[in-house]
Amino acid sequence: MNASLIVTLIGADRPGLVSALAARAAAEGANWLESSMAQLAGRFAGVVRLEIPQSRVAALEASLRALELEGLRVTIEHGATEPAAAAQTLKLSLLGHDRPGIVRDISAALARQGASISKLETRCENASFSGEQLFRADMEITAPRDLNGPSLRSALEALANELMVDLTMEGGAGSTAP
Repeated sequence: MNASLIVTLIGADRPGLVSALAARAAAEGANWLESSMAQLAGRFAGVVRLEIPQSRVAALEASLRALELEGLRVTIEHGATEPAAAAQTLKLSLLGHDRPGIVRDISAALARQGASISKLETRCENASFSGEQLFRADMEITAPRDLNGPSLRSALEALANELMVDLTMEGGAGSTAP
């Protein structure tokens, strides 16, 4: 039986960090399934999901923890083994003038509807003509199959108007572009 490990790493950015992680995973027979890594404010931040035979978990954990001697903070969590509940996947994109609270407001609206953010990517960018700071967010949302699509669309449209952002939703419960 295989185990799923979720590994997070944070530390000073430098060449070779991903290579060091990948080498340790491969040496213990782990399969690299998915990851997200970035350089944020001069720091390396990464999360990776590895799959490994249960009999090799302890050896992999020890090998990964040795990365702490190289200045990385390492956290290892064991992934869930129970099957996920039936759900639908929605994609949500948002673009508007940057201001504090956008992620808080969108995530709260989704939570009230029973939806969960499974992937979130955000960035600030300059508007092409005015140079004003814009906030862009792209999300994958996991929602129960029985989620009321019109109710979700309505809640998101009202929030988009309140935040003065453009919001589009694709998949599952339908599409909207307020």
